[in-house]
Amino acid sequence: MTSLPTRRLGALTVSAQGLGCMGMSHGYGASDDAQSVATIHRALDLGVTLLDTADFYGSGHNEELIGRALAGPRREQAVLATKFGFANRLGEPIRIRGDAAYVREACDASLRRLGVDHIDLYYLHRVDRTVPIEETVGAMAELVAAGKVRHLGLSEAGAATLRRAHAVHPIAALQSEWSLWTRDLEAEIAPVCRELGIGLVPFSPLGRGFLTGRYTSLEGLPEDDVRRTQPRFADGNLDRNLAIVRTLDALAAQKGVTAGQLALAWVQHRGDDVVPIPGTRRETYLRENLGALAVELSADELAAIDAAAPADGVAGTRYDERSLAVVDG
Repeated sequence: MTSLPTRRLGALTVSAQGLGCMGMSHGYGASDDAQSVATIHRALDLGVTLLDTADFYGSGHNEELIGRALAGPRREQAVLATKFGFANRLGEPIRIRGDAAYVREACDASLRRLGVDHIDLYYLHRVDRTVPIEETVGAMAELVAAGKVRHLGLSEAGAATLRRAHAVHPIAALQSEWSLWTRDLEAEIAPVCRELGIGLVPFSPLGRGFLTGRYTSLEGLPEDDVRRTQPRFADGNLDRNLAIVRTLDALAAQKGVTAGQLALAWVQHRGDDVVPIPGTRRETYLRENLGALAVELSADELAAIDAAAPADGVAGTRYDERSLAVVDG
């Protein structure tokens, strides 16, 4: 088994890059469970320790899949992170719940699906605005006291919510979207995380695969692919965003790396408290993503990347209106 550099998420030590497992069950068309399990095993063999899932992905299928992949001695190799809060199943109207009773119910259900006796990092997937965050995190803290959970996290939470939550129980990590084309948390949220000692776990660090340069149109994407509903992939926005990718691709070629590796290395360089979780179900892309850990970027190179992909240069919002409505802050 290979070892990778490690980073800290609060008091939790993990590999400097994790594996996002959502796409193995949700969002990107049909998948192959056997292939996904093999990719998880290869990730563990290559030194990845942080595996990320949620009870919402595939309406529970993703947790069951990871449970099978971690059966037996594999469990000891993984730092297992999952999330709760979406009380609906796929295809139903969005319902967010953070009440204490639901926290307990959701955790027990995740433990059953995962087939484990504890969760290493338990996130609130989205903040329930109808319930004080103190109630939600208080119930999550009770799970820690009961030994069912080791560390707590929040996902897509705003700065004020982070402060209130951290006052109830230490928050180890904030999982939010962060990449060259999504930089919303940089102004206020990331500084608060650093003030409080909360690690940052960027999801979609490759812009849902767009920053790799592999997608130049929606043609070929499955009908149920989540990208078909996202404004940045819509007509009128896509061409403008492709111009950014072409510039990144040219910079990557000069560096001798792929566009995806350059974009991922940029995220890795945001700080030693940043642990991105690029998602893939294929070993080829897993190895490519891990290769970004070896990419060193000078100040001049970082400036060139920032100039190629300015924070205000991306066309379209990152979610549709329905999904944006449940993002805190």
